[in-house]
Amino acid sequence: MDARVSFVTLVVRDLAASRRFYVDGLGWTPELDVPGEVLMVRVADKVVLSFWQEDSAVAELGPVGRGEGALPFTLAHNVATPELVDEVVAGAVAAGATLVAAPVRRDWGGYSAYVADPDGVRWEIAFNPGPIGLSVL
Repeated sequence: MDARVSFVTLVVRDLAASRRFYVDGLGWTPELDVPGEVLMVRVADKVVLSFWQEDSAVAELGPVGRGEGALPFTLAHNVATPELVDEVVAGAVAAGATLVAAPVRRDWGGYSAYVADPDGVRWEIAFNPGPIGLSVL
């Protein structure tokens, strides 16, 4: 199997709230939108971010566990400058995100912040001046 991710699926409590945040708030364009069931947005040439209504997902996945604190993963949106970090964070907060950690210079040489979507999924908004960071722009 080659190293590839085709879909990232987030099981969400309220698909309508996710749609308001990602589509109406952030301006992302759905490729598939089935109200009450699933919303899919292409986030890269061959990568789709999918939002699946929890009660629909449970039938296929089985029980969905949620606990206290941050989910055990983050998603990241890298940008080309520290100033763009500030702009993207402000736009996400205006769209309804919760600011988790304000933008700050990091020990690893970058500049980043964290916001949470309506389900608490943490998004890192980052300027990473290293080779791997620049390779994803």
